[in-house]
Amino acid sequence: MKVQLTNATKKLCVIGDPILHSRSPLIQNAMISALGLDYIYLCQRVPRGETERWLRYADFAGYAGFNATMPHKETLALLMDELDPLASACGAVNTVCIKDGKYYGYNTDGAGFLRALADLGVEAEGKRALLLGAGGAAKAVAAALAGAGAYVTVANRTAEKAVGICEIDSARMAPAGFGREELCRLAEESGILVNCTSLGMEGTGTDFADLGFVDALPAGAAVCDAVYAPAETSLLKRAREKGHPAMNGMGMLLHQAVLALEHFTGRSLDLEKARAAAEGALDGKENDR
Repeated sequence: MKVQLTNATKKLCVIGDPILHSRSPLIQNAMISALGLDYIYLCQRVPRGETERWLRYADFAGYAGFNATMPHKETLALLMDELDPLASACGAVNTVCIKDGKYYGYNTDGAGFLRALADLGVEAEGKRALLLGAGGAAKAVAAALAGAGAYVTVANRTAEKAVGICEIDSARMAPAGFGREELCRLAEESGILVNCTSLGMEGTGTDFADLGFVDALPAGAAVCDAVYAPAETSLLKRAREKGHPAMNGMGMLLHQAVLALEHFTGRSLDLEKARAAAEGALDGKENDR
């Protein structure tokens, strides 16, 4: 893919740690090229604890904005000059626009997840969802599911973090632990299972020690993994072996990427054209531009 640069080209990037596995630059640059936008999208490792330092650098270096993944989403929410309603509600930011020295934080994860879930043919309304994890992505997904009419149980090893998420909507959310028996019991009642932990992600060296809770799911329950590298985690492999509709985090990434680019550019974009370009890039079918 050729990226055309001018002296006026605006810089964007994704930050995180780890980050070299990220497909965001590939996706965003494909969409930028297809839509004729004068931007370039890069990848930047920013270690935990360096979020505020990065903000100062990004402004100084002339970035128009950036996306963020673990471990920065929650810290960014505390450093913004303004937050959109979802970012404020869930206390997590994955998209930052920099304008006139001020930082504007948004969260596109929740809406992106719901769009990906719809692509899978699954409606959230009225279903019980078991969500694993309590980080920034988990907060956004939990808030989106509850907002769409689901009843969400947030399971996390650190109970306080799960309780904190459930304060977003105590009528539709409840905290739980991460023990094997508890997860299996909760899974038996769930129509949607979502993994928002880093377990199974490339570069982390961690994975689920026990997948018995997948076996406990009722027939037809959807299994979703926010992880997209590798494309098939051990969680998704087990789910598909059991006949469950399943998806990795790529659909969520695609949808939230389009939403983020709309924030960066300040305008509505051709969703189908952007998505086709992103999918083509991921499949290795993009044209040499």
